[in-house]
Amino acid sequence: MNGLKLIVLACLTCLLAMPAAAEIKIQEVTSKGGVKAWLVEDHSIPFTALELRFRGGTSLDAPGKRGATNLMTGLLEEGSGELRAQDYARALENLAASMAYDADKDTVSISTRFLSENREAAVELVRQTLQEPRFDQDALDRVRAQVIAGLRSEEKDPNELANRSFSEMVFGDHPYGTSGRGSVETVAGLTRQDIFDAYEAVFARDRLYIGAVGDITAEELGEMLDVLLLDLPETGGAFPDRASVTLDQGVSIIDFDTPQSVALFGQPGIKREDPRFFAAFILNQILGGGSFDSRLMTEVREKRGLTYGVYSYLVPRDLAAVYMGSFASANEKMAEAVDVVRAEWERIASDGVTADELQDAKTYLTGAYPLRFDGNGRIASILAGMQIDGLPISYVETRNEKIDAVTLEEANRIAAELYDPARLHFVIVGRPEGIQPTQ
Repeated sequence: MNGLKLIVLACLTCLLAMPAAAEIKIQEVTSKGGVKAWLVEDHSIPFTALELRFRGGTSLDAPGKRGATNLMTGLLEEGSGELRAQDYARALENLAASMAYDADKDTVSISTRFLSENREAAVELVRQTLQEPRFDQDALDRVRAQVIAGLRSEEKDPNELANRSFSEMVFGDHPYGTSGRGSVETVAGLTRQDIFDAYEAVFARDRLYIGAVGDITAEELGEMLDVLLLDLPETGGAFPDRASVTLDQGVSIIDFDTPQSVALFGQPGIKREDPRFFAAFILNQILGGGSFDSRLMTEVREKRGLTYGVYSYLVPRDLAAVYMGSFASANEKMAEAVDVVRAEWERIASDGVTADELQDAKTYLTGAYPLRFDGNGRIASILAGMQIDGLPISYVETRNEKIDAVTLEEANRIAAELYDPARLHFVIVGRPEGIQPTQ
């Protein structure tokens, strides 16, 4: 029976489709204890997804303790309350429930899925995870070894080397400047007390955002939230200051013995709350947002065959915004690929985009948006993310209108303001031919 329940839960998680974004009705729920959440009710299937997201993420690591938040998050599934790791995993399996844990530079997330018939028991497991983590020494040693093995593997990964070098160059001593997974040295030195300290810094109600979707009413959700969260402390660790973005035109080369070099490029970006963001979002779609019709794909891949793929993307983090891109190319082709990317950056800054490009990008972005709402778990994650970004409940209804409202004149004015070839920097890992580092 338990195996059957697991199959049912997996099918519900993967296949449950929700209405189009504009048809989703979001409620703001406030529990009797004052905990706020956003809820989308759907009683067609006895299944609920709950997303708990805590702002701060790995940036809350204490000085000298880089990797503590990441390691702590990895230990959350290694037992809680009276349950050691194997007992905890068995309890989840018996309930046909799932919990996933993730830490990035800005957030720590707990994503939970459970059947309605097992809600009470599943919620108790989540409560234990949040309020009674064990962090047993044997589990700490085991998960630490896994993290260190991953870090050693990353030392041989050119993509990871490029990411680390770019971050260090851009953000310096700020937490954004180093990997949230830490280094072999910092992770090896973490103690059990460091893990508890990281836990106390993250899990507090002053940084919590909640999305819930599925077979649960507002009243039931409120009662559940009080059970889960009222005993958490009101405040957690101090947030870092905003990061300054240090980027100038040029090329940095990290020597690495490989026939194909990897390149990251970037310049200062744009904040999510900037009123120009929607225009910037559309402009990025035209330049290199993932479509095979983007300018970068056309010029670098289709016309010249210099790469299999080249992409650009806005990265508006909580404490800094950058505008980045990436591609890989054979060592003997990398110099030409860099020149083409730089030329396209300059062209969009000086000439803007055409009316046809603008309309095609709008059509794609507005058409693709409803497809993101393809299951309870995805929607719960979107609800939590909207709250963190400071967006209103009405955003799912007005988002496409905001994209459609961007005019060609506005787009080209913002292109001239946003794209800054004088601050576009390339970090290349490999042995590219015909390129000299500028620093």
